[in-house]
Amino acid sequence: MNETPVSSLAAEFSAAQAVAAGTDFAELKVSPAGLFWNEFRPADGACRIWHWHQYQAQCLTPDGFSVRSRVYEYGGGSFCVGGDGLVFVNETDQQVYTQGLDGEVPRPLTQADDCRYGDVHWHDGQVLAVEEHHGPTVEHRLVALREGAREVLAEGADFYASPTLSSDGQRLAWVEWDRPAQPWTQTRLLLRERDSSGAWGPARCVAGLDESLQQPRFDAQGRLYCLSDRNGFWQPWGEIAGHWQALPAEPADHAGAPWQLGTSTWLALGPQRYVASWFEDGFAQLGLITANQQVERFASAYTRFRSLAMDAGQLYAIAASPVSPPAVIAIDLSNHEVRVLAGGAEVLPAECISKPQAMRYASGNGIAHGFFYPAMNAKAPAPLVVFIHGGPTSACYPALDPRIQYWTQRGFAVADLNYRGSTGYGRAYRQALHLRWGESDVEDACAAVAHLAGLGLIDPSKAFIRGGSAGGYTTLCALAFHDVFRAGASLYGVSDPVALGRATHKFEGDYLDWLIGDPLQDAERYRARTPLLHAAQIKVPVIFFQGELDAVVVPEQTRLMLDALKANGIAAEGHFYAGERHGFRNAQNLAHALEEEWAFYCRVLGQ
Repeated sequence: MNETPVSSLAAEFSAAQAVAAGTDFAELKVSPAGLFWNEFRPADGACRIWHWHQYQAQCLTPDGFSVRSRVYEYGGGSFCVGGDGLVFVNETDQQVYTQGLDGEVPRPLTQADDCRYGDVHWHDGQVLAVEEHHGPTVEHRLVALREGAREVLAEGADFYASPTLSSDGQRLAWVEWDRPAQPWTQTRLLLRERDSSGAWGPARCVAGLDESLQQPRFDAQGRLYCLSDRNGFWQPWGEIAGHWQALPAEPADHAGAPWQLGTSTWLALGPQRYVASWFEDGFAQLGLITANQQVERFASAYTRFRSLAMDAGQLYAIAASPVSPPAVIAIDLSNHEVRVLAGGAEVLPAECISKPQAMRYASGNGIAHGFFYPAMNAKAPAPLVVFIHGGPTSACYPALDPRIQYWTQRGFAVADLNYRGSTGYGRAYRQALHLRWGESDVEDACAAVAHLAGLGLIDPSKAFIRGGSAGGYTTLCALAFHDVFRAGASLYGVSDPVALGRATHKFEGDYLDWLIGDPLQDAERYRARTPLLHAAQIKVPVIFFQGELDAVVVPEQTRLMLDALKANGIAAEGHFYAGERHGFRNAQNLAHALEEEWAFYCRVLGQ
């Protein structure tokens, strides 16, 4: 076995550097005025709009503003381009503002203190948005906003997303769903059309059987399309010759789970023609698909694509690769040349970066997926850190993650898992966690250690597990119910699902019923899968990280779990951050958490 002290391995890549490399982008928008994007920089935790025009990038968001929606808590669709400027949601008050491109001070379009807004779209002098009203209950609707006016476009459903107008303004489409469904289990595609007087006609359901629909689109002729997983994967469907039918597509997911509003992983160009990103063994592809399923691929060096946008000659995307962080790229449609417009700066020399290797391994009665990152500067078998993503209906991607490199630079191997229930592998794989949360995901985490140990790649006696949010729940379950891991880290993780169900927000109000069962009818199942009730079974050290403003996993959950472990004599410690919500954003806090977690594992290993 490799007994090289972990703390003596090369560690020039600091936690501060790993965090600083976490600049990210979202929501590309293109207009005759240029290209726009939302940029997050960890240095101050703010999100700002940048404008690319005449080969230069300029920040348009003044100090005191941050562009971020909190509709459904996870936000998205926080800005759009319209008229002579921008429309955006301000993070602090969640109101809609307008702003010119000449640096003028933003002006509020809404002043409803009891409302949040997201998924904003501009058309002909009005702003379409999802409105979230906080009263005795939380209600959602679609609205059109003008200066001093508000029109309700749709209400009555529990949730709304993706209000989309045809270019001539005659057709309005959106996605809606009702509790207890989630947007990745069952939704409906609705359509309203204007009559001869210009008034909106009644809404009619275009699609919505036992399927999840997302990202509706109109082509230039006003035909409607949408991603549906009716055939097992999120693939494009549309109005073809008067019928709703599937477009030619790769047998793969063309999107991830719609946790956030305003995502764009495909663009409809016509009845048999579209641009899209899709997954192959977890690696993203990007291409133009035409009739007879002919595929013209782009930017093959990248392995993840988001927020597609397009003009007459360029395809734009937020892209990342195993050796480069997220970047805004432009692809010339005539010659496929790729230009980086923002981001993508070197984090480490390519030869010093641990590259992802696709994992496909047996677990229980199924197959699980993930990515393995070998330890750098250390001989196998190395200590292992198993990363468990949140959601749990979400995914990890084979693109450069500075946090993973922080570990591999210090002699740890990393297994970044897409356990059963993750997206990117089809509806059946995604549904495999139904009523099995705390079992199948945990089984996959433990099986990953056995799989990698069997290949001689890691030392199973030095395996650690970490996860945030839902990943923290999997982490705590693995530590309570299995003797596989040496220690673990829970970042704002769930320790009491019943308490979570009582305190959580509307968007996830029925999620636990799908993941575990009805809290009353299946009370025994909840008791069996509640780490807090089985804290005495955890025999290894645990470290906790928690934001004090977290509205998803409230701080009290973490304190109760921490106190229970300490009462049992376990070497547990907790770090609480006053200004953080669900998922940390402050650079100092992010770096502190990373450093403390590494130091904690080193102490466990006696280094």
